[in-house]
Amino acid sequence: MSAGAAALVGFTAALLGLLPATATAAPQTAEPAPGTAIAAPLTSASGAASPTSAPTAGTPTAGTGSKTRGRVLLIGVPGLRWDDIRRTGTPNLWNLTGQAAVGSLSVKTVAGHTCPIDGWLTISAGQRAQLRNGGCGLPPAPTTGTTTVPGFPGLREDNAHNKYGSKLGLLGDAVHRAGGCTMAIGPGAAVGVADGTGRVDGYAPSVDKAPADAWSRCALTVVDVDDVVRASVNAGVDVDGRQVRVTSKDRAAAASAADAQVGRILRSAPAGTTVLLAGLSDNTHTSRLHVAMATGPGYGPRYLTANSTRTGGLVTLTDVTSTILHTLGVAQPKDAVGSPWRLDGRKSASVSRVVRALKDRDAAAQAYGRFVFPFYLALIAVQIALYAFATVALRRKAHRLLAATKVVALAAGALPVASFLANAVPWWASGQPALMLTVLILLGVAVITAAAAAGPWRRSVTGPGAVVAGATALFLALDVMTGNHLQTCSVLGYTPVVAGRFYGFGNTTWALWITGVIIAAGALAGRLIARRGDRRLAPVALVVGAGLAALVVDGAPMWGADFGGLIATFPGFAVFAFMLSGRRARPTRVIAVLAAGAVLILGVSFLDSLRANPTHIGEFWNSLTSGDAGTVIFRKFRGMIGTFGNWKLSVIAVAAIGFLFFALLRPLAWRAAALHMAYERAPALRATLASVLVTSVVGMLVNDSGVAIPAMAFTIAVPLALAASVRALELGASERPPRPERSEEPSAHKG
Repeated sequence: MSAGAAALVGFTAALLGLLPATATAAPQTAEPAPGTAIAAPLTSASGAASPTSAPTAGTPTAGTGSKTRGRVLLIGVPGLRWDDIRRTGTPNLWNLTGQAAVGSLSVKTVAGHTCPIDGWLTISAGQRAQLRNGGCGLPPAPTTGTTTVPGFPGLREDNAHNKYGSKLGLLGDAVHRAGGCTMAIGPGAAVGVADGTGRVDGYAPSVDKAPADAWSRCALTVVDVDDVVRASVNAGVDVDGRQVRVTSKDRAAAASAADAQVGRILRSAPAGTTVLLAGLSDNTHTSRLHVAMATGPGYGPRYLTANSTRTGGLVTLTDVTSTILHTLGVAQPKDAVGSPWRLDGRKSASVSRVVRALKDRDAAAQAYGRFVFPFYLALIAVQIALYAFATVALRRKAHRLLAATKVVALAAGALPVASFLANAVPWWASGQPALMLTVLILLGVAVITAAAAAGPWRRSVTGPGAVVAGATALFLALDVMTGNHLQTCSVLGYTPVVAGRFYGFGNTTWALWITGVIIAAGALAGRLIARRGDRRLAPVALVVGAGLAALVVDGAPMWGADFGGLIATFPGFAVFAFMLSGRRARPTRVIAVLAAGAVLILGVSFLDSLRANPTHIGEFWNSLTSGDAGTVIFRKFRGMIGTFGNWKLSVIAVAAIGFLFFALLRPLAWRAAALHMAYERAPALRATLASVLVTSVVGMLVNDSGVAIPAMAFTIAVPLALAASVRALELGASERPPRPERSEEPSAHKG
C-alpha cells in the first residue's frame, strides 16, 4: 500500500512538473535581486540634518555594519492611475513610463476599496491591512520634533487580529535587523516604513522640506506624494456622506502637481538607486488598478510581473514590500506574503501604446464590476425559466414541446462557457460594451448548441450533452494552459481588482470545468458499456484516465495550481470508478481510497513546497509544517459559511436541486420518472451525476467559495441531465409496443 502510494505520488509529481524543479530549486532569498550587480554598498551618510530628520538614538544607521545592499527609493502616489499619465500634463511620468519596467498594480487590501492609509499599512506589514476604526482620510503625520507615528501601537494591535493577522512594522523591523536605516518623507511614508514601535530613523514632512542628504542617508527611503488623493479629500462629501466627484480638470491638475514632485525626487536620487513608484491606493470608493513602475539597476523597458500574479504587466500591493526587501538583500519574513517584482515580456517602444494597454486592463476590470451582477441575474432567470418550461413540457405529450425543451436545455448548459469565450474579443473597449457582451455570449451559445444538436451524436441520450460538456472542459483547460485570458475579467471568472486569484483555476471556473470533464467522460464511458456489455474494464480505465488527466491539469503549478480542486476531484472520480465497476463500496475500500488520496495530495503539496516559488498547493504544506494550517483552514471555513448568505448563488443551487427532485425524479402520470428512463438508456449516467454531486459537495466544503461550487456545477449538470431525460422520453415514445397478433384458432361455440 505504502509503496503503491509513493509510486503514485512520484508519477503524478512528474506529470505536474514538480520533480525537476525540486532538484534545482534554491531558496527565494538566493535569487539575484535587481540592483545587486550594479548598486554600490551602502556607505555612511554625511551632512547635517534637521532635528526631525536625524536618526534617533539607538537605531541603526547606514554604516559599515549594514547587511543591506544597494539603495531603494519608494515613491508612493496614492490614487495614481494609468489614465492620469499624459504626454503634456505629466511629462516626468510619461518619460519614466518609456524608460522603466511598468505594470498595473492591484491595491486590494481588506475592505472593498483601499484608502491611502490602508495602502501604507499594507506596505508596512507585507500583508493586507487597514485602518479598522476611522474614515478614509490621509495618514497621520509624526508630531513636530519626533519621528514616531501617532497611534501606531493601536493600529498594530487592530491589524494583528484581522483575518490575515497582519504585523505592522514588519518592513521597518526587517531593515533594522539587517543593519539598515529608514528615511520617510511625508506622513504616509512614515506609516509605511515605521518599525514595530512606530518609529522611523529619519523624517521630513514633505519633499520641499527634505534635507539635501535625505536621499542618500539610508538604505530605504520612502516618499509620500499625495496630490492626487488630496484632490478627492478637498472635494469633500455631500450631505449623504458620498464622495463628491472630482472634475476632470481638477484631477488633471492634481496629477500634474504629483508629476512635478516626482520629477524633483528623481533628480535628487543618487545614481544606482532602485526606484519603485506605486499608486498604492484608491482615491474614491470605486476600486481600480493603479500605476506600478520600477527603474534602476536590473530593470529595463519591459513589463513587470511577480510570482503572486504570474501575469505579464500585473503586480500586487503586497509585492512592493517583498520587492524592497529582495532588492536590499534582506530575508523576507514569513508573515510577508508578496513576491518580488521581476521583468516579463518586452513592452512597446511607444509610450502611448503602453499607457493604452494598461488603461485597457483597468477598463476590462471596471466592465467586470458593472456587468457581473446583471449577468448573474440573467443566469438565474435562464435557469428558473428553463425549469418552469421543462416542468410543463414533461407533463404533456407534445413532441414539439419536448424537442424545444431539449434545445433550450442544451443552450442553458452552453451559457457558462459562452460567457468565457466572449472574452476572446475585447468587448469592454467597444462603444456599447453591454450590447457587445450580450451579442458575443448569444453567438457562443448558438454555435455550441447547434454543434450539440447536429451530427450523429444527436440520436444518443447523452451525446448532445457530451458536446456541450466537452466544449466547456476543452476551452477552459486550454485557457488555463495558455495564460487565463478567458478567465480574467470574465463575468464568471476573476478580476485583478478583487484580487482573489490571478492565475490557475478560480473556484467557480474549476466547478464548471470539472463538471464538464465528468459529464464528457461519463458519456464516453456509457458508449463503451453499450458496446461491451458487462465488460467494464475499458470504461473504468477511461474514467480513471480522465481523473488522472484532471488532477494533472488542475494541480500543475504552471496550469491550474488549485489545491482545493485536487482534494475534491479525487473522491469524485473514485466514486465514479466504483459505480461503473459495479463493485460495492465496502468500508475497507473507501478507507483505502481516501488514504491513497490523502497521500497523493499531501505528497504533491510537499514536493511543490520545495520549489523556489511554490503555488497555493505548496503553501499549504508550508502552513501545515509551520503550525499555521489551522488559521488558514478556519479562514477558508469562515469564507465558505459566509457564501450561504449570497442569495444569487443560493437561488441557483436551490432551484436546480428542487427541479431535479420534483421534476426529473418524480414519476410522470403517463410513464416512469424521466431521469430514470435516461438511466436505463445511458448506463453511465447515474454514476456521472453521482460523481458531479460528490465533487461539488466536497469542493464546497474545502473552498472558501462555498455554495458557489455546487451552484456553478448545477448550471451545467442539471440542464444537460434534462436534455438527456427528454431524449430518453422521445426514444420511449417512438418505440411503440407491437400489436397483439389475431388468434387463428376457431372460436369456441356453445354446444
